[in-house]
Amino acid sequence: MKDPYQLLPEDIEQPPATFSGALKRIGPGMILAASIVGSGELIATTNLGAQIGYVGLWIVLLSCFIKPVIQAELGRFTIASGETGLAGLNRVPGPRFKLNWVVVAWFIMTMITLMQLGAMFGGVAQVLNLLVPAISVPIWVLLLLGLTLALLLGGGYERIEGIAVIKVALFTLLTLLSALLLTQMPQYFSWSAAAEGLKFKMPEEGLSQAVAVFGIVGVGASELLMYPYWCVEKGYARFAGRYDGSYDWVARARGWVKVMHVDILASMLIYTVATIAFFLLGAGVLHGMGLVPGNKETEMISVLSNIYTQTFGGWAKWLFYAGAIITLYGTIFAATAANSRVFADMMRLTGLFRGDDYATRVKFRNGYVIGSLIIPVLLFFYFKTPVKMVIAGGIAQSLMLPIIGIGTLVLHHRYVPKELRPSKIVTIALWLTTIIISCLMAYWVKTRF
Repeated sequence: MKDPYQLLPEDIEQPPATFSGALKRIGPGMILAASIVGSGELIATTNLGAQIGYVGLWIVLLSCFIKPVIQAELGRFTIASGETGLAGLNRVPGPRFKLNWVVVAWFIMTMITLMQLGAMFGGVAQVLNLLVPAISVPIWVLLLLGLTLALLLGGGYERIEGIAVIKVALFTLLTLLSALLLTQMPQYFSWSAAAEGLKFKMPEEGLSQAVAVFGIVGVGASELLMYPYWCVEKGYARFAGRYDGSYDWVARARGWVKVMHVDILASMLIYTVATIAFFLLGAGVLHGMGLVPGNKETEMISVLSNIYTQTFGGWAKWLFYAGAIITLYGTIFAATAANSRVFADMMRLTGLFRGDDYATRVKFRNGYVIGSLIIPVLLFFYFKTPVKMVIAGGIAQSLMLPIIGIGTLVLHHRYVPKELRPSKIVTIALWLTTIIISCLMAYWVKTRF
């Protein structure tokens, strides 16, 4: 069993010299996009559009465009140091016992975001129940739980990347086509209304929903910490090799950072298009019809299906059902796989096993998979309200974003070698992103409390 977390001389590899070569080496961003284009887009973003109309379009765009700056700098740190994202953030000054306050905050957030996974289990089960009513929603949830455990336990990077790419491609294309058809329907869409949504105005209603959407859509707090682990398993850090300050190392590391940037841009293009499409469909179709995906156990999917049936036609209900299954289930798969790696690394940081003990790392990873799939199922059986469960997880991610931004600034200025630091423009963008996120979260806390 090869340990992708060890930097060995025989793994050193020169980066591709062309853009097309770099495209062939992307992958971590596709897994991230599979995790992103799920409950955040299908449920939270569409629900926000249905609730407030086009007013919050700027929030969606801002969320998609600014957070990749933090993502890229966390990836840069990993390539430069060979360390994982959580190990880096464990260096941030502040209160600590065995782990520092940032790592503890990540763990608390992750436990809350299990609500989102529960909502996705429920959403997929609701669709399957509509297709096969003879099997109840609870039974479908249990069947999905068994399938996910079988797929994830012991699953390596290649399996996860392959499933993620298929999932991302299918539903993103269908939703984009549906949104394009929407622009030809004046009863639901106008360019002037969409332009109003670009004005920096906070929605009078649905503020909590808007904050939750900001935390989930685009690269959420969970995905920001997932990304360095996929970069490690893809091999970007191993290919660069261990830092020695030499000209050759700097050239290799810069080359793999460029590949990572292509990976980030490709995934950003995919999830931004999907996110905007879902929001426009919610704001145009559902808000125009006066429908908001409700909190009742069986109402959410039937309401959401209107984003396809009102654009493609009544026959597209079955297309939506298939797409919803692919989207929500794909996110369960990708998010659990990623968080299991972060959790196992947290156990390493507590000193429970050595960094070169990959077999024990995998055991902790599999243990997390089992626990983090059973708990969301139990949460869904208790709450039975997917929309509220998604919003709760989204707010937790939103509140974590400023912490990750501050931690990334510390890594950027203290621990990334000077030879690998980006331009001053990128550094300024990193500071501005952290300030903007912190101000938005402070505004939400002030209005709520």
